[in-house]
Amino acid sequence: MSWDEEEDTTTYQVVVNHEEQYSIWPDYKEIPNGWRAVGPKGPKQECLDYIKEVWTDMRPLSLRQHMREAGLE
Repeated sequence: MSWDEEEDTTTYQVVVNHEEQYSIWPDYKEIPNGWRAVGPKGPKQECLDYIKEVWTDMRPLSLRQHMREAGLE
């Protein structure tokens, strides 16, 4: 069995940064500076499903704000 065929039993948590960009992070590791925990903790797919549901605009927050201020949105 290759490494990509092994079952991933890691518990993940959903994290977000100041630009409202989402990711997942292994629960057993300290969250890196600039990121904070949001949403569920659990299996990888559960966390990815949550991100897919809530992260509907992939543009960084600063870009969205700039476009709004410039009347481009």
